[in-house]
Amino acid sequence: MGVIKRVGVGVAVAALAMTMPGVASAADRGTWDRAELLKFAALPAQTYVPGSEPAGSLLGTAPVNGITPPFADQPVQGFSGVLRNSDGTFDVLSDNGFGNKANSADFLLRIQRVGPNFGPGTVDLLGGINLTDPDGKVPFPLTRPDRVLTGSDFDVESITRTADGTYWIGDEFGPYLLHFDRAGRLLQAPVPLPGVFAPENPGRGDTPANLNSSKGFEGMAQSPDGRTLYPLLEGTVAGDPAGALRFNEFDIAANAYTGRRWTYLLDAPANAIGDAIAVDKDRFLVIERDNGEGATAQTKKIYLADRRDRNRDGQLDKTLVADLMDIANPKRVGGFGSRFTFPFQTIEDVVILDDRTLAVLNDNNFPSSAGRTPGRPDNNEFIVIKLDHDLDADKRVLRRY
Repeated sequence: MGVIKRVGVGVAVAALAMTMPGVASAADRGTWDRAELLKFAALPAQTYVPGSEPAGSLLGTAPVNGITPPFADQPVQGFSGVLRNSDGTFDVLSDNGFGNKANSADFLLRIQRVGPNFGPGTVDLLGGINLTDPDGKVPFPLTRPDRVLTGSDFDVESITRTADGTYWIGDEFGPYLLHFDRAGRLLQAPVPLPGVFAPENPGRGDTPANLNSSKGFEGMAQSPDGRTLYPLLEGTVAGDPAGALRFNEFDIAANAYTGRRWTYLLDAPANAIGDAIAVDKDRFLVIERDNGEGATAQTKKIYLADRRDRNRDGQLDKTLVADLMDIANPKRVGGFGSRFTFPFQTIEDVVILDDRTLAVLNDNNFPSSAGRTPGRPDNNEFIVIKLDHDLDADKRVLRRY
């Protein structure tokens, strides 16, 4: 999360498990017509977990967008993954805290539960769970002796939930896959991605890092049958073509990577992905973004990515289904004009509500990002958009959400 960790261009990444053809242009991809804004709600930037611990002590004391750290309680911010619950609420994953390993030791990793109220445009904070390792599954030293996990231990950026109610979470410091029970307790040792090492990886020893900081598992899809995970790196692994991201396959029952992987090619090497979720066994929704915010934001898009590779160029086929900088708003939802934009640096959450409707949330990088209003920290915005076409999603995916 955070401005601090997004500014670098990723090291190099991706490619098929088999020999990949040369990276082709990202042009000449299909495009749907404009999405329409249906609903809008926002959780204020200065929302904190009631009665929690202080945070932000390593941010200094200078005001950031008018907010002066440290904070008396834990900020509810940095939404980097979202799950829909059957009762109309949502579980959202807060990422590592304030942008990097060095400044986030007092931020407690947490899954927040929220409920949007689209009539008044508000979001209720309904509780949540902290992520912990009470049974000592993590083999390296943790920040806290009570083994409550912090933003200096892991940078959690993607989340999915299996039929047994447990969570699989993607981390960027390893990158690792983390498996938690429904109470947020780690169930097993972190699962590393073979051959890939971020600079923060505590187990790499003398092995050089081949992935830039904050470029690990930013998105993670679950197959419709619930048997397989598809974690997507945010940045390029050293030696891979610029702008090519590895899309790996993980067998849940075997607790191991299958060795199969595909390539997601960014429109520009300096871009990044924000989330990835399944539509069916072959197609995925992927958020792709540039690093701009506010007036400098240009690329904030949702693609339908197909691993069948119809044009045989060695990459996932991409179809633009929603340009988040050009959303139709004929009903002036949220008090905005007829053209709505989502101009945030980091947009890291998408969830399917029905076959034609998506919810999209931003990671507000509290207190650092100010994409909506210069000089004011971004709220956690929650929008619902209607697509131009049906997704024709697998019915099991629709039921899951």
